[in-house]
Amino acid sequence: MRLDDLRPSDNIEDRRGSGFGGGRMIMGGGGLGLVGVLLISMLFGVDPSQLLDMGGGAPAEVSSSAPAGNDPGLQFARQITGSAEDVWGTLLQPKGVRFVPATLTVYDYATPTGCGTGQAAAGPFYCPSDAHIYLDLSFFNELASRFGAPGDFARAYVIAHEYGHHIQNLLGTMERQEAGGRGAAGASVRMELQADCYAGVWAFHANQRFAVLQSGDVEEGLAAAAAVGDDTLAKQGGGAVVPDSFTHGTSAQRTAWFRRGLSSGAIDACNTFAAERL
Repeated sequence: MRLDDLRPSDNIEDRRGSGFGGGRMIMGGGGLGLVGVLLISMLFGVDPSQLLDMGGGAPAEVSSSAPAGNDPGLQFARQITGSAEDVWGTLLQPKGVRFVPATLTVYDYATPTGCGTGQAAAGPFYCPSDAHIYLDLSFFNELASRFGAPGDFARAYVIAHEYGHHIQNLLGTMERQEAGGRGAAGASVRMELQADCYAGVWAFHANQRFAVLQSGDVEEGLAAAAAVGDDTLAKQGGGAVVPDSFTHGTSAQRTAWFRRGLSSGAIDACNTFAAERL
């Protein structure tokens, strides 16, 4: 992946080494609600209880040492985020939607968020309540070792997918998830597949503007999308594939919608909520 012309974003918060621990998520009143719970179960189909500390017990132990403030992992994330800002700021303008950038927050182990306490063990996620994308950079190593999806573009896909959730937030699409529920054709799956498609839209325009794609990059992105399909994760976990429990879509669906965004570069091509078949 060619990064030479990508502008590093300044909308970055580095909390690594800050020593944050556990906390309690408030579900009632002004708390998270269904949208936040489903989105924080996020890209990898993880049960939200693994992500959010529901017990309010003793804080988790975290490291107090942080890497250098502009290490290669952070620099990469800044550049992908900067390109997402440049792409989406342009694409939303004709729709009359004011683009407000998300903040990428990198952390280690655990961190407080507008959606409760985020746990790094559950992977990257987007919190609509504070418009932050939360990422433990060590996840990139796991992406290669656990999910079999190495490479820079696979990592970029992860960030672009989460930024896709931010675009849904700006467009007001997330309101649909509150009423749609789960299941193979439910709103949660449609929301996640749309974020995959938006990741493809980002890649299309980032390549047009900044020539980011190199040989093998698209295959890396497709491998990352396929690795986190509900059916693939269920099989890897030794369980049965139960479509009624799907929250993110199958591997075939995720790669298909990513391809659709990548081939068209059009926001309107990503209307999963109007699709009869996903």
